[in-house]
Amino acid sequence: MFDTLKLLFSYDFIVRAMIAGGLVALCCALLGVSLVLKRFSMIGDGLSHVGFGALSVAAVMNVAPLAIAVPVVIVAAFFILKLGKDSKVQSDSAIALVSSVAIAIGVTVTSLSGGLNTDVYSYMFGSILAMSRTDVYISVALSVAVLVLFLVFYHKIFAITFDSDFAKATGVKAEFYNMLIAVLTALTIVVGMRIMGTMLISSLIIFPALSAGAVVKGFRKVVIISGIVSVVCFFAGLYSSYSFNLPVGASIVLANFVVFSILMLVGKLKRK
Repeated sequence: MFDTLKLLFSYDFIVRAMIAGGLVALCCALLGVSLVLKRFSMIGDGLSHVGFGALSVAAVMNVAPLAIAVPVVIVAAFFILKLGKDSKVQSDSAIALVSSVAIAIGVTVTSLSGGLNTDVYSYMFGSILAMSRTDVYISVALSVAVLVLFLVFYHKIFAITFDSDFAKATGVKAEFYNMLIAVLTALTIVVGMRIMGTMLISSLIIFPALSAGAVVKGFRKVVIISGIVSVVCFFAGLYSSYSFNLPVGASIVLANFVVFSILMLVGKLKRK
């Protein structure tokens, strides 16, 4: 095992993947706690599908993927929140609506352009081990920005997570902080798509929060445990992928599922 770890750290591209992926996993976990508690966890899935549509358009236009994906996914996050506030459209329906339209656009554009190219394919299924230095720098910069903003506004995020109406009554600008969470989630999703792929990135938001919630109570404890679980599962998945020649994204999701199953069992035993 230690020989394998030593070998892993000897490759620059794997070290880059560890740095970028570890930060993205941490961001997903922190935001995931708030999203899961607000019953808005599927926004990650919806935004990742929007990302696929945006990347397909970027590939056809032959422009930098992130230059199109970042603004489009952020606008989609705003739109989902606005649509979800309409009494006639529930939040889950808003996510499904935007998600299905985005996939339809992505598939149509891809079909008209002659099929999937390498760039779109790598974003669909993840290509963490092929990340360039530029990809890593962008991932690290965006991830650090998300972490700093989350920590700075931690108490406000805590307030709107549990009772948005009460937070409003105490003077907290609930709509602003809901939008902030949406923007941070959008940025994390866009960065994470390169690592996990559009098909699997939402699992990094959902699994750690559910795993932590199974064994501890209290927002701060759940946030801390969620972050630890997410980072540990990321490295476990990366190690498994290298050791058994498995897809990285799928290995990370399976590691999260195993930990979730174990912690759910531990939680049930604690309550007996």
